[in-house]
Amino acid sequence: MADEALFLLLHNEMVTGVYKSADQGEVENGRCITKLENMGFRVGQGLIERFTKDTARFKDELDIMKFICKDFWTTIFKKQIDNLRTNHQYLAFTCGLIRGGLSNLGIKSIVTAEVSAMPACKFQVMIQKI
Repeated sequence: MADEALFLLLHNEMVTGVYKSADQGEVENGRCITKLENMGFRVGQGLIERFTKDTARFKDELDIMKFICKDFWTTIFKKQIDNLRTNHQYLAFTCGLIRGGLSNLGIKSIVTAEVSAMPACKFQVMIQKI
């Protein structure tokens, strides 16, 4: 329980810190979102390394996506992937987290998120073939 509270506080402080340190132009041009997404990317890369060090290689992209949706997500957020309560500022970090994890598993992707009705959030992962 303490881990979850600490993560939520850190996450909130990151978003607040990025927006407080930005000037008006950065906020308007979306640079804050980019900074948060890049932070998430680096964290996702590191976490996936730790979580998969003793795991057998995945046989295809479907197995990787299953791992991200079930094991990776549940380990980080302690919730099923379909129950994330968040807002658009937090989504940037989370999209980066997913993209970074996939990147370290050899999948180049674009991850976007959409909130149609709170608290539901829909993530779309577009895999880019190299």
